[in-house]
Amino acid sequence: MAEFRTLPETFLHRAKNHPDDLAFLHPVGDAWQKVTWGQTGERVRAIACGLRALGVQSQERVAILANTRLDWVLADLGILCAGAATSTIYPASTPDECAYILKDSETVLCIAEDDKQVQKLLQVRDQLPALHHVVTLDGKGGHDGWVLSLAELEQKGNAWHQANPTGYEEGVEAVQAEDLATLIYTSGTTGQPKGVELTHDCWVFEGKAIDDMNLLRADDLQYFWLPLAHSFGKVLEAAQIRIGFATAIDGRIDKLVGNLAVVKPTFIAAVPRIFEKVYNKVISGAKAGGGLKYSIFQWAFGVGRQVSALDQRGESATGLLALKAKIADKLVFSKLKTLFGGRLRYFVSGSAPLSRDIAEFFHAAGILILEGYGLTESSAATFVNRGGKYKFGTVGIAVPGAGVKIEPETGEILLSGRGIMRGYHHLPEATAESIVVDAEGTRWLKTGDKGEIDSDGFLKITDRIKELIKTSGGKYVAPAFIESKLKVALPLSASLLVHGNNRNFCSALIGFPEDDLKTWAQQNAQSGSYAELLNSPALKAVVQGALDKVNGELPSYSTVKRFAILPVDMSVEGGELTQSLKVKRKVVEGKYKDLLDGFYSNSMESM
Repeated sequence: MAEFRTLPETFLHRAKNHPDDLAFLHPVGDAWQKVTWGQTGERVRAIACGLRALGVQSQERVAILANTRLDWVLADLGILCAGAATSTIYPASTPDECAYILKDSETVLCIAEDDKQVQKLLQVRDQLPALHHVVTLDGKGGHDGWVLSLAELEQKGNAWHQANPTGYEEGVEAVQAEDLATLIYTSGTTGQPKGVELTHDCWVFEGKAIDDMNLLRADDLQYFWLPLAHSFGKVLEAAQIRIGFATAIDGRIDKLVGNLAVVKPTFIAAVPRIFEKVYNKVISGAKAGGGLKYSIFQWAFGVGRQVSALDQRGESATGLLALKAKIADKLVFSKLKTLFGGRLRYFVSGSAPLSRDIAEFFHAAGILILEGYGLTESSAATFVNRGGKYKFGTVGIAVPGAGVKIEPETGEILLSGRGIMRGYHHLPEATAESIVVDAEGTRWLKTGDKGEIDSDGFLKITDRIKELIKTSGGKYVAPAFIESKLKVALPLSASLLVHGNNRNFCSALIGFPEDDLKTWAQQNAQSGSYAELLNSPALKAVVQGALDKVNGELPSYSTVKRFAILPVDMSVEGGELTQSLKVKRKVVEGKYKDLLDGFYSNSMESM
């Protein structure tokens, strides 16, 4: 394949040379509508030329405030092909959060999903003098011409293109590799989010690296639901344009399971929270079957784990074990595979650590989860396991062209390569703290993660430096490790936070989703309202049992000695989780400060 300098150049080549190939499937009512690369090219050109008609200039920021859907991708590509840069805003953001990003990024135009999102912008309009237009995907235009519909933007674009027939392609050619392509604001688990500047070269590098690994193929069908305001979603967009596989796109999480049976994808990218939920539902459903059914389930997974162990060593099951594996697949595993559409080659997991226990559970069922690693600051994909080369408990090996080293004194992971950000927007001091330049002039990104690389080049993340707990006794504890163990030990889905920095022991806050808790109650002969179930002795006994199991595997200084079940589950809407479903530790600890302090008011008696 030809080499490209920018994402618009790559896209133009894809649309021109493969116009009849399937690019997207997207839901329209109860059906899935097909969109070819040629049709995608026409829509993107109209949007790009519309932005040019409204006066958007090179590298000026155009924000997208919408859920994951086909129009998000079309808008993003239109922005890039107009020579501008995309700044991203999560649709759950408050008006003040929107205003912060729009002001900091100096956004000149915002593409908002509907009237609800437009209303947020209207509330803060007087704070945004640089924002001269809003384009709404589903809403109405108006407000003295400040708001246009997407159809109106495309009409302006088509008229501009007729008046300037060579202007679109000339504009694409004018975009440079070092130009700003994307300004992604970090999730902000601590403090205000920072704008991460990623260039066209960052995305071209990522797309080529994924292509060179043969991780994804042109004949794949991706099911895509991830938030495109996150770098994990964006890197898959870059990969699709480079490789050319088709994508079924629908960001509605409540439609995910039903959609998979219809779409039948060959790969899906997801965050660990999704696998945790599926794992808990499979386990609880099997136990609810009771008797013979549960015995068959346990037998099947015993067989599956034997086959998995052989596969991890590069060997295959033979003889009696191979026969048992076929029976186990027919009786148990085929049902789980059918849930995901029946054609899945593998999942790709990222954004947060995946429990090794959960990865091995799925692999025992014949479903491979390839865990990867990267930061927004490294354009997401920097390490990833491969279909024929993987190790559970690691995040794989470096993608082609990425550099890595471990800082000898602290064990911190440092990354280099073309995927590393240009810097933090308007934050030179923060940039200087995060990027160090060695004697050879190589720029190294300080990840804040501790890790170790084995003899085969596989990276294992051992700790998050900024999230390490240091007890008052001077012992260091990795809360994420304990949390991952607890999620596996609990028989139902939960959100968790292990606390204990500068305390004399560790404690935990645990939240349960209402739907999952009610299902658990039905299966365990419990009754009552959500609040009553949260306070039931039966649920507390389940939690204590899981803690006892996990504590038995931990050194005494890191055991969890006290816990509380929260009155509501942690959520994005409640502000406790980021959009990629990671816990905002400082937010949760601040919100439940009195509860946590109460654990330690009589701590000597609690030890």
